[in-house]
Amino acid sequence: MTQIIKIAIAEDISKLAQALKEKIELAVEFKVVEIVSNGSEMVKRLENNHAVDVIFMDINMPEMDGVQATEIISNRWPNIKIIMCTVFDDEQNIFEAIMAGASGYILKDEPPVKVHKSIYEALEGGAPMSPMIAKKSLTLIRKGKPSEVVIEKDYELTRRELEVLEQIAKGLSYDQISDNLFISYGTARKHVENIYKKMKVHNKVEALEKAKKGGLI
Repeated sequence: MTQIIKIAIAEDISKLAQALKEKIELAVEFKVVEIVSNGSEMVKRLENNHAVDVIFMDINMPEMDGVQATEIISNRWPNIKIIMCTVFDDEQNIFEAIMAGASGYILKDEPPVKVHKSIYEALEGGAPMSPMIAKKSLTLIRKGKPSEVVIEKDYELTRRELEVLEQIAKGLSYDQISDNLFISYGTARKHVENIYKKMKVHNKVEALEKAKKGGLI
């Protein structure tokens, strides 16, 4: 009988979690045993039952993000392999995920065969990565710690607010921001309001000017 490999998913968007589950379970040897919506919930589930082989971890989630959860889990249950599965391929997220103890880092649009391969690679002690992530990881190794990791803390912006700020800097609309970050239009507007409030600015121009001076973008 084929040994079943137990998989857990931490993803706050239920549609994406279900899509990943379907990809994973196209192979009969893989079984998704847990789906949670944030890192804190994943840690709590593992405290009750840590019989999990691999976790697919999103980065941006409420309550506790994927990087924080990865650091806790990799320290408490080092035998569990954690693969970051996200839409973000920037150097800062890659660096933080690796430092937290992630075994691999793939993008959410990978086809089932690549997802299955990443599971086997992680269990065999490898470091599965999407081609774009592998390329950027090599760049990180060549030049050392990315400058983006050193972030000005004066405004106390959350990780999500920083991402929204980056989207604003690209000149994107609320609709585009919501699409890119998989959040609602109203949530995008609320993040922008919080950014303005924390940075003590009244408009996009002032926010971007302060952000550039503070090294946020």
